[in-house]
Amino acid sequence: MSRVGKKPISIPDNVELKIETNTIRVEGPRGKLEERIPKEIKVKLEGGKVWFTPVGNSKKVKALWGLTRSLVNNMVIGVTVGFKKVLEVRGREYKVRLKGKNLDLDLGYSHPIQVSPKEGIEFGVDGSKIIVKGIDKALVGEQTAEVRDLRPPEVYKGKGIRYEGEYVIQKEGKKGL
Repeated sequence: MSRVGKKPISIPDNVELKIETNTIRVEGPRGKLEERIPKEIKVKLEGGKVWFTPVGNSKKVKALWGLTRSLVNNMVIGVTVGFKKVLEVRGREYKVRLKGKNLDLDLGYSHPIQVSPKEGIEFGVDGSKIIVKGIDKALVGEQTAEVRDLRPPEVYKGKGIRYEGEYVIQKEGKKGL
């Protein structure tokens, strides 16, 4: 039995949740999201709470039960509070600027790199930190990972783009005689 799937989701007053045959639509102050629900999971709304029940007892259904509940919970959090991830840019010659909605990055290559945000994503710059915000948790994580992949942390000097709080183990360089 799924411990996550058993828990109901409380719906705040400023959030509207619509359950249709195979989709759930969540609308709140920050926007609206839609998610497809597997046919093996039944969803019901009672007294401001959403309950999920599995249809069947297979291993796949049990896995989908907790997953579906987590996805809908993230939708509710996204339309009320939103999600944010922060990247740190380390390196003396590396620069980060915001040009309109796009990120303009100087990462030691022969040319600057421009990154356009995906739909529903917003960039922010605070010194050498890149802030990625949005209402869809998966989309925020995906956009953050794509920016990080432009110059991942280097293990000898530690420069590059890393998640805030990420620890990079540095290797010892070559030793002279």
